[in-house]
Amino acid sequence: MLFAKSTPEQEGISSSDISALLKTLSDRALYMHSFLIIRNGKLITEAYYAPFNRDSFHRLYSSSKTFVSVAIGLLCDEGKLSLTDKVHTFFPEYPAESLHPYIRETTVRNLLMMSSPNVTTYSLPPATGRFATEWIESFFRTPPIKPAGTVFRYDTSATYILNVIVERLTGKPFLEYLKDKMLRELGFSEAARCVKSPEGYSWGGSGVLCTSLDFATLAFVLLRGGKVNGKQYISESYVKEATARQIEAEMSGIDDMFRATGYGYQIWRIFDNAFILRGMGSQLALCDPDKDLLIVCTGDTQGNPSGDENIMQPVYDYILKKASDKPLPENEEAYDTLCETLSSLSLYKPKGKAHSDMEGKINNVTYLLDENPLGFKSVRFTFKDNEGTLFYENERGKKEIRFGLEDYIEGQFPETHYCTDIIGTPKGSGYCHLAFATWQNDWQLLLRVNIVDVCFGSWTVSFAFNEDKIGLSATKVCEGGLYDYSGCAGGQAIKEA
Repeated sequence: MLFAKSTPEQEGISSSDISALLKTLSDRALYMHSFLIIRNGKLITEAYYAPFNRDSFHRLYSSSKTFVSVAIGLLCDEGKLSLTDKVHTFFPEYPAESLHPYIRETTVRNLLMMSSPNVTTYSLPPATGRFATEWIESFFRTPPIKPAGTVFRYDTSATYILNVIVERLTGKPFLEYLKDKMLRELGFSEAARCVKSPEGYSWGGSGVLCTSLDFATLAFVLLRGGKVNGKQYISESYVKEATARQIEAEMSGIDDMFRATGYGYQIWRIFDNAFILRGMGSQLALCDPDKDLLIVCTGDTQGNPSGDENIMQPVYDYILKKASDKPLPENEEAYDTLCETLSSLSLYKPKGKAHSDMEGKINNVTYLLDENPLGFKSVRFTFKDNEGTLFYENERGKKEIRFGLEDYIEGQFPETHYCTDIIGTPKGSGYCHLAFATWQNDWQLLLRVNIVDVCFGSWTVSFAFNEDKIGLSATKVCEGGLYDYSGCAGGQAIKEA
């Protein structure tokens, strides 16, 4: 493993402060999956929220973009491209004379710093839940909205074009190129992969799946200026540019800790001299070169608009502000308490009661639903000991979801038409999920289904029972599916034949 272990105190951080940080995250009801602290190249905190563990592969979403940036930097080091190269020169199927001037003038550097001429081009309207299939063509043929190199506008299709350039120049997926050049030697997981576009290229803007330690490995290379264990894997000059402020990213007039200090090459600047790799749902790697400090976390805070801030603010308060340049006195009691905390962490469960007398009244009762946006025709519950099952029927047939009443139960979401490792290609089996339910009060049951597969997300439903009537309200947060699993419905119990 790249990172040797050490105690927090030996590396200038208090075990008590780490415990206080983890408690704060717990108190904020965040769906955390992992949390790592690396100081002076030493792993001083390695936390996993059961059932997640060291070997769990996790979708990094937009933190994947930084992997693409590193691949571009390596190609620059090899002399195979320059940041001033015009993007269209790597796509001869789109002759310069056929392109809009804004597209024709776009450089590799423009795409790296999110000053492309487009807003993301390959997504069809969100309500369709689909993507366009010709992603390269959509980039070159969609009418641009601004000259490249002017203002910042987040554009995931820009990252996609960058990783296509890498794959055309190297003849291999960009993540395999990174493994060959540096990551494999640093202990990166061989099985790590990236979701692919409909065209067969990697989806570098969102699709990397790897372990938390893998994520930390890539970030550590950047933290150390490209040099690890005496070897310069990527030029210091490129890392310095990539992590510097290349463009202003805050244009709303609101103080935002993630935007106020600008954007580099697929990397966010943050407070002081720190920078951060940031992916949807709180896939974060905060790097502070001045303190030689790296903090990595994964989770699923989608649906929580302040999720990242709720993690990073206490990280700043408890760790970055207090980190000492010298070792602290060992504190065996505080360290033992921290270790006990780390061993007991588990995925957040919504608050409520494990059981209600209502279970006996609704057990195996079928409720016929009125017409509703979910397309659900009926629902039925069964309960036994500390488990339950939701049975329902929609236009695709009869479905069921088992859930725990004291802990999560692993299962497969009962839909097979959502995407797999290739966008637009049905998985053919249900997404792996973790399901839990709790009684919010004596008559209201909250079901939480966490998608933990090639994509992450959640389906949350509140069921309320009133004599022979039922009402439900469902929300979904999942980029890869559950498109018709949101809305309200109501109905009435029917007697079984």
